[in-house]
Amino acid sequence: MIASSLALPAQSITTAASFFQSVSERYGTFTDYEADMDITAGRSKMQGHVSFKRPNLLRIDFTNPQEQVILFNGDMLTIHLPGISSNLKQSVPASTDQAGMNLATPQGLALMSRYYSVAYEVGQDPVPLNESNPEQVVKLVLYPRNSSEGFRRIKLAITPETKLIRQVEALTTQGQTFVFYFYNYAVNQNIPDQRFVYDAPSDANNFNNFLFSE
Repeated sequence: MIASSLALPAQSITTAASFFQSVSERYGTFTDYEADMDITAGRSKMQGHVSFKRPNLLRIDFTNPQEQVILFNGDMLTIHLPGISSNLKQSVPASTDQAGMNLATPQGLALMSRYYSVAYEVGQDPVPLNESNPEQVVKLVLYPRNSSEGFRRIKLAITPETKLIRQVEALTTQGQTFVFYFYNYAVNQNIPDQRFVYDAPSDANNFNNFLFSE
């Protein structure tokens, strides 16, 4: 019995921090990516298509709400809200923590690794994504290292073979939960820079510095 037990190979153990690092490294190889995305914020549900290009270009074109657009070019955040015919623009200083806008980008993952501790939610073995989706994913949970971060908790569901993030669940310090569900990934497609130029409707109302104005 003892001899046979000694002959058994030791189970390979990957720490949560090491697995998260491998995901970050995978995203670090991306020059760009696109994916379809579902967003749940409280009772609100949205759908759209996200495009990312290094180093910091991010665009979301929504199909629900239809024609809503979010564009971030590293310096300026632009949001077009067709329902109220408004264009919101916010200059974002380089020193601002942008993790909230970049949760599934190389920059966002690097920030999370720096400011959040990482653990397995249910262990290192893959589990179903949720009750209605049997896709096998590794689930991580991240907690802030200090109380000044914007999220109380971030949960990630990751496909172990591809290291692609399938779902992000972020709980803000105000107690609001956002869920981002990514699918139909297309990686390193040489997206042109023009994709991240948005001409907002000229007849819409413009609101500048809407986040930080007094």
